[in-house]
Amino acid sequence: MDNSATLEITIISAEDLRLSHRPLKKNAFVTVRSSTLNAGGASSTSLDRDGGSYPYWNEKLEVGLPSSARSISVEVRCKTGTGERLVAVAAIPVSDFCEPADYLHFLSYRLRERDGERNGIINLSLRMKGASPFGRRAERPPAAPPTTWARGEERRNHGVALGYPMDYGYRV
Repeated sequence: MDNSATLEITIISAEDLRLSHRPLKKNAFVTVRSSTLNAGGASSTSLDRDGGSYPYWNEKLEVGLPSSARSISVEVRCKTGTGERLVAVAAIPVSDFCEPADYLHFLSYRLRERDGERNGIINLSLRMKGASPFGRRAERPPAAPPTTWARGEERRNHGVALGYPMDYGYRV
């Protein structure tokens, strides 16, 4: 049997969602599932009826996460008159939140449509409940950005966005 963990994920909100290149009007919800088929299951939020392109859920979900999973899928969908449609999806690597165990990670990810086009941002928090069955150790990010950035000197990054995870529980 596959060794698994429980992932506690709070879907907070989304930003700038579109459906067929038009702002989303209502009835958005989120489905979370592990990347491995037939394992871990899926869990969904309730509908946001009022948020339009900026839905807000602040809803906690729990999903089983087998040790073979390398990512989770966060899908934003909406109810339409004929059923439901996929708005956008984000694949979140397990390595982004697996260590340390029981640590609450606040993260935001770019959502993409099936064709790869950008379509909004999802804001969420993740916590791996219990000991991590993955046997991996995540490397801690540096405590501060390089000193040249701290002094405000201009850096050219050739269109690549750099991000530093913030450790809110760490005191210097």
